[in-house]
Amino acid sequence: MKDKLNIFFRLQSRIFRIFLFFLCVIFIVYLIPKNTKFKYDFKEGMPWKYETLISPFDFEIYKTSKEIEIEKKIVTSKSEKYFNLNNEFLDSVFNEIDSLTKFLTSISKADLILNIKKVYDKGFTDFDDDLFIDSVIVSYGPDTSKIVFSEIKKNPILHLDSLKFLSTSDSLLLSNVFQNLKPNIFFDKKRTDEILNYNLSQINKSKGTVKSGVRIISRGEIVDLEKLSILNSLKSKFENESSSKFGSRLISIGYYVIISIILLFLFMFLKKNRKSIFLNNTKMMFIFTIVLIFITLVSLVVKFQPNYIYVVPLCSIPLLLRAFFDSRLGLFTYVMTVLTLSFFVSDGFEFIILHVVAGIVTILTTSDLYQRANLFFTVFIITSIYLLTYFSIAIIKNPDLSYIDFSIAPIFLLNGLATLFVHPLIYIFEKVFGLISDVSLLELSNTNSGLLKKLSEKAPGTFYHSLAVSSLSEAVATQIDGNVMLVRVGALYHDIGKINNPNYFIENQTSSYNPHIDLEPLESNKIIKRHISDGISIAKKNNLPDRVIDFIRTHHGTTMIRFFYDKALKLNLSPNEFEFRYSGPKPFSKETAIVMMADSIEAASKSLNKPNIKLIEDFVDKIIDKQLSDNQFNNCNITLKEIEISKKVFKEKLINIYHLRVEYPD
Repeated sequence: MKDKLNIFFRLQSRIFRIFLFFLCVIFIVYLIPKNTKFKYDFKEGMPWKYETLISPFDFEIYKTSKEIEIEKKIVTSKSEKYFNLNNEFLDSVFNEIDSLTKFLTSISKADLILNIKKVYDKGFTDFDDDLFIDSVIVSYGPDTSKIVFSEIKKNPILHLDSLKFLSTSDSLLLSNVFQNLKPNIFFDKKRTDEILNYNLSQINKSKGTVKSGVRIISRGEIVDLEKLSILNSLKSKFENESSSKFGSRLISIGYYVIISIILLFLFMFLKKNRKSIFLNNTKMMFIFTIVLIFITLVSLVVKFQPNYIYVVPLCSIPLLLRAFFDSRLGLFTYVMTVLTLSFFVSDGFEFIILHVVAGIVTILTTSDLYQRANLFFTVFIITSIYLLTYFSIAIIKNPDLSYIDFSIAPIFLLNGLATLFVHPLIYIFEKVFGLISDVSLLELSNTNSGLLKKLSEKAPGTFYHSLAVSSLSEAVATQIDGNVMLVRVGALYHDIGKINNPNYFIENQTSSYNPHIDLEPLESNKIIKRHISDGISIAKKNNLPDRVIDFIRTHHGTTMIRFFYDKALKLNLSPNEFEFRYSGPKPFSKETAIVMMADSIEAASKSLNKPNIKLIEDFVDKIIDKQLSDNQFNNCNITLKEIEISKKVFKEKLINIYHLRVEYPD
């Protein structure tokens, strides 16, 4: 049954990783802009930096938007304006004249009506337009006539022979009638717009063609206005063809393949070099959550504000992963992320160079991230490298300094400020994924914290033993590239289980009385072994991270409690050797192995009588060699070379602790 459960959990974990892989691939490809990017970057007035470009197909040379706009203005100004003659309201006009003529005494009514009809037969309009109009087309019923606009754009003037014989009152009355005559020619906006739109649609957007195989531009040739127009036309043709339905599908397939390959590299790296992380679903989820968060940020910036692409603090990726894991994993994940993001931007080469250089510098400068001064120093170096690299690339592209865009500097400064938010992000990810970083380890190493303070009060001997083990372990971890902060904290908490029965451990016995004298060896053995399970229980109640609890589980491995086993032999109790061994597990990391060695050496060193240099060296060799022969280090990644270095460090530290000096001859 147990084997079946193990198989089920292994399959479940494998299915989760497969699901995570495909989910990431689909999500990333969904975010990538699907239009194929033109692989050449060019600007007017700059030299062509690529090989000679030959036209791959026939294409039209499109006019620039400015050229088309000028043509539109010309067509608009020359397009005819259409007017309609409408005399339907003349009856009301003549009725009004009838009512006025009865007050006129010295003018013939027939003469007046005749003159007014002449005005309306020709027509006039009050249409006003800011544009200069030379001529217009007027529709007189079924007929149209093209006339000079100035002939109808005026107030009507009546020429009456009897006008000079009018009295003053008649003249004023008649003048008022003339000035208020209603226009009978009206602007036909609908027809005018239809004709204008048709004329605009006839504008040819191309100004020539380029045949396949024709040389377009050579390396070093300056991109002038004509070349720029041809290159833009080629780029437009290339991108339009790729955005077709069939082309879009092929592009998507290409993206699925390349993104799958990149993520597969990351999975393979984790499986081969970080198997414990690869098999841990929570840690895998954490790594790819970070990757997807930053890919999403970049895609949003590219979509809405592409000029601010370098504001996204991508160097936070190696900083975050370094805080929880190690530099190598952080850098590899970061490089794979940058390669993926290069498909989101127009100039992928520049993007990759800038970020890879900055990422390498980030890893090289990152040290003790939990110290704020170190973080500020790292961010300063990152920002400086960004600026230096960007301006170097700009000079390579064009040595003319006047073409360098210095406005990019504030963007990189914003990038640096955003990188400072790594600390809050570390805290958030710790709470969400239940992981532990160096920042939290620093807090746990505070000996005035609740649990360690309780240990110092209830089991002072164990507390000082833990401090000594921590000092020894830290010295070794520094020399063999272990996680120094993790080793320090693990050593401080490894014996926390002795709080429950402190007097049963020799370092806490303040009198000559030993409670084990009155106990059977097997009972004493159970009490001693119980400090492991008690320690795990206490640690969980106090919410210690699993990485710290690992030291409690493994610091004795499966070693034998020799003292009580030998006591049982002397009493002829026929002891079972297995019962007198710790239940393990054995150390499964370099750090837990270091604490196991330091714990055994520190505890046993208290029994040394009149120690000297030779005695200490033999003593350290004996203890560690015994652990090696007992296969206690089989499950961890510590090497024989690192074990030899550890021996050397332990010897030096113990010699310093006992203040030993070389004995000089008399």
